[in-house]
Amino acid sequence: MKLKSCCVIALAMFATAAHAQSSVTLYGVVDTGFLYQSTSAATFLPHAPNLGHVYQMKDGGIYSSFWGLKGSEDIGGGYKINFKLQGAFNTTNGKFGLSDTPGVTAIFNQFATVGVSGPFGAFDAGRQIVPMIYAMAETDVRGAQYFGSILTAWLGINQAAGWPGTSTNAPIGALYDSNALVYNSPKFYGASLALEYAPGGTPGHFQGGTRESAVLKYSNYGLNLAAVYYNGHDANPFPITYPAAPAIPATGVNNNRLVYFGAMYTISGFSISASYGQGKNPAQSSTANFEMISGGLGYQFNSRFKVTSGYYYLKDRNHSANHSSEVAVGAEYNLSQRTKAYAQVGYVDNKGTMNQTIVYGAPVAPGTSTTAAMVGIRHSF
Repeated sequence: MKLKSCCVIALAMFATAAHAQSSVTLYGVVDTGFLYQSTSAATFLPHAPNLGHVYQMKDGGIYSSFWGLKGSEDIGGGYKINFKLQGAFNTTNGKFGLSDTPGVTAIFNQFATVGVSGPFGAFDAGRQIVPMIYAMAETDVRGAQYFGSILTAWLGINQAAGWPGTSTNAPIGALYDSNALVYNSPKFYGASLALEYAPGGTPGHFQGGTRESAVLKYSNYGLNLAAVYYNGHDANPFPITYPAAPAIPATGVNNNRLVYFGAMYTISGFSISASYGQGKNPAQSSTANFEMISGGLGYQFNSRFKVTSGYYYLKDRNHSANHSSEVAVGAEYNLSQRTKAYAQVGYVDNKGTMNQTIVYGAPVAPGTSTTAAMVGIRHSF
């Protein structure tokens, strides 16, 4: 009897230990609010007509709503095997987020990765948010939010370069890359390095559809610094008229480059940021060559309440008449550990054919000024 009891206890302890070595987590965020915008457009085309003011429910006042599964298995020696599946969805209609292919949605359009982590850092393979976006968010007081931030400024460059907004495959830089191989190093005295390479998978062309990027960051003593280099070959092969027109095959042309330098400093609750970026099509710089300048200021009043602001300027280096200035201010209040309420207001003055948006996914009329305001709630689970 004693032997039997000992065996049961040993098996129970073994099962507990085995269970502790691996984990799977279901998680997500729901973010929705009410948006008012003084102008609107049906598309991101540079001559889209002004459809007038709009008042609507809008997903993603801070970031998109999403859900996902992530897990890891401890294989010993300080090493883990990790996976992550995450996809955006629209709370106003329940639809999944867009993929690389225009007009096509995907369940896991943000992350679909497997990788390994350990003393050397982390390596992940699959579709994922590219390292440059984290670097931009960490050097922007507004945190690259969906409403008035360095993210909407960068999207403004892509819209001006011909991005129709029907896919995540942008003409300058990238928010997500499919087929990506990403390495993140450990921090060394506050410094870290991220490297990315995404094979194109195009028959007959080794560089066709490929991307590569490098991000150098420093984070210590309240100071965040970032330097970004992103380069792509035929990384946005779809014309604006797709699917009416066939997709342009990837040939390996170097047509997609973004360089970015940013800094943010936080002390005694105050945060200040500044950045400079340049995005262009190296193969045809006469068609796409833009500058991006930002500045931000924020204050954390206490653990629950903060206010942030940002200024974002875009300039078409090929056509001086095309430029854009945006100002955004936002307040966030944590109602609980998982729920926050927010209110935001923004103003953008677009000149020429520029159509920098105030909030991601809500086109504005090109070449005119637009005001927007949004209140919402964000809950994580």
